[in-house]
Parts: sequence; C-alpha cells; structure tokens
Amino acid sequence: MSKKEKTNDIENDQIDGVQSETVDVEEQVVEEQTVEEKLQEELKQEKDKFLRLFAEFENYKRRTSKERVELFSTASEDVMKTLLPILDDFERALTHIEEDKEAEELRKGVLLIYQKLVTTLEQKGLTPVKVEKGDAFNADDHEAVTQIPAPSDDLKGKIIDVIEKGYKLGEKVIRFPKVVIGQ
Repeated sequence: MSKKEKTNDIENDQIDGVQSETVDVEEQVVEEQTVEEKLQEELKQEKDKFLRLFAEFENYKRRTSKERVELFSTASEDVMKTLLPILDDFERALTHIEEDKEAEELRKGVLLIYQKLVTTLEQKGLTPVKVEKGDAFNADDHEAVTQIPAPSDDLKGKIIDVIEKGYKLGEKVIRFPKVVIGQ
C-alpha cells in the first residue's frame, strides 16, 4: 500500500469514527430523554399513589373519630336499658300513690326520688319519645302491641293508648313506645 492509500484509509476511518460518535451521541440524547420521560412517569405514578394513600388515611381518621364519638355517646346504653324498667315502676307507683290520700308523705318521698332519677338520666342524654293519644301511628317510630276497634271513626289508624313510654339516648332510640292502635 502506498502512503496515499494509507492516508485515505485513516481519513475514512476517522470520518466513520466521527459519524459513529455522532450517532452514539444522538442515541444517548434519545436514551436520556426516554430515561427522563420514564422518571417523570414514575414520579407521576408515585404522586398518584401518595395522594390516594393520603386520601384513604384521611377517610380512615374521619371514620374512626366518628365511631369513637358515637361509642362515647352510646356507651351507657346498656345501663340505661336496665334502668328503664325501674323508671316505669316509679311511674306506676306514683299513679297508685296519688289515689291513696293517706300516704301523702310517702308520695312526696317517692316523687322526690323519681324526679332525681329522671334528671340524672336526662343529664346523661336520655329523653322520652313524645307520643300522645290521637297521634297517627307510624311503624318506624312506634311499636304496636295490639289493635282494638276504634271508639270513633277519626281514631282509626291512630294511637288510642300508650302502654309503655319510649326513650332516646342522644339521637338513637333505645326503646320504642308501645302503643295500642284503633282499627
């Protein structure tokens, strides 16, 4: 080989090398962009996961705090349910003592204890459900014990008598009023 051919070969090799380096650099730029795009996509996915997890945690906190408040407000429900028959007995005793005029001092004492019990239970959140004779019967709010023929046509489907008072503890009904309705 001559010197001229060797120089041409070297120049051709250099040109090929430069061209291949340019192609390599362009490929690296394309790869860098794709790597950058991949990282952007991964970041977007991680942000989405984080936001969903954060929202789920906030919902969990709200739900547990609501359940906790509800638990505290109805924690004494069992105690209240066991005291309701005693309250009923006091009311029955008061109606019978009022008929007996000789037991005036006894009536005053029983009335005092009854009022104290009622105020204590009211302070703890117990309230009676208001039901009167002549109100319309609603199966969601009342418990029908029996039906009797209505004394008049305007009392058909309405409450004729209240057998047992109903009570609420906070907003929750712990005992529905037991009523007699007219047919």
